[in-house]
Amino acid sequence: MEIFGVSLPAMLSQLLLGLVNGSFYAILSLGLAVIFGLLNVINFAHGALFMLGAVLTWMGMNYLGINYWWMLVLAPVTVGIFGIVIERFLLRWIYKLDHLYGLLLTLGLTLLIEGVLRSVYGVSGLGYDTPELLEGATNLGFMMLPNYRVWVVVASITVCLLTWFVIEKTRLGAYLRAGTENPRLVEAFGINVPLMVTLTYGFGVGLAAFAGVLAAPVMQVTPLMGQNLIIVVFAVVVIGGMGSILGSILTGLGLGIVEGFTKVFYPEASSTVVFVIMVIVLLTRPAGLFGKEK
Repeated sequence: MEIFGVSLPAMLSQLLLGLVNGSFYAILSLGLAVIFGLLNVINFAHGALFMLGAVLTWMGMNYLGINYWWMLVLAPVTVGIFGIVIERFLLRWIYKLDHLYGLLLTLGLTLLIEGVLRSVYGVSGLGYDTPELLEGATNLGFMMLPNYRVWVVVASITVCLLTWFVIEKTRLGAYLRAGTENPRLVEAFGINVPLMVTLTYGFGVGLAAFAGVLAAPVMQVTPLMGQNLIIVVFAVVVIGGMGSILGSILTGLGLGIVEGFTKVFYPEASSTVVFVIMVIVLLTRPAGLFGKEK
């Protein structure tokens, strides 16, 4: 069976590939949206922290013999603690300054992290095997469905929806939102707002590390693996609306699928279609698809 001259298995395989890429876009843009929406900081170090999650996963396996499933917990926690240190000693001093200062600071951190790891491991890439439990593929009759890629999609969407629920539908999320809008009022109720902000940043970068662990078996682990991805993720956040949690999730998944189908029908445009959409959205709705107009 063919659709517009393209076989159904080819279209479905590209749909799956688009969902996998979209899952990475969604969880990374979610972390960016959490940090910007609640802390008002443009975190350009997000790509480096995504890469750090993948590198820590590789290091855990090769140096300490820690398997993939443990690293799904340990890598985000480790990077989250690193993020807490960054927030406490660096970012805290620039919250009241222009966004440009946060952008430059986190860009500098990105170059530092990438430079250190590149000097140790080079740029050729480090291989990481698929976990034994998720090896192989399921035969659907019309296509082979790689088990690990299905896991990436399911795990990413689950984490994204849980994060959205906590921030938008629970008392803790209400405290977080109120603490960023009127910290003095929230502190009057006995809530430690600075600590809450610090933990929020740690959680946001922990999401990036979680995506890095998921990416380790499907991408070549290299100190530069976050560079190109983070540019697309920033475009996703802009399209969805800066600070919009749900917008980041839906836009990330949607653009991943659009990118996948573009590779089928017009491969030359697959690397630029996201940015074309971003331009169109900014011209018609500057606040983004889910952002609030000021």
